[in-house]
Amino acid sequence: MYGMIVKVTAVSGQRQSLISILLTGTGEMSGCLSYIVAKDFLDENAIWITEIWDSKASHDASLSLPSVKGAIAKAKPLIAVFGTPVVTTPVGGHGLQSAQNH
Repeated sequence: MYGMIVKVTAVSGQRQSLISILLTGTGEMSGCLSYIVAKDFLDENAIWITEIWDSKASHDASLSLPSVKGAIAKAKPLIAVFGTPVVTTPVGGHGLQSAQNH
């Protein structure tokens, strides 16, 4: 499995618009086991994106999808800061099958 967590800060006042864009077309991403966008509790402009994939190859392939490319193009002008992604190796938990099943 392949996971990634990243903090993204929207241009002031644009967080909800950015969230809406990021949630569009996420169902079409083959190999994506979880894609969560969450509002930062303390920073009104920040969001956290947590992704879990069956493999890095699936994640990388998703970046070629027209829906993902379109979302990225729409989102870029609304992003003030794109943090450094943290790559993880998910092993299981509530809502996620054990890595041993993949």
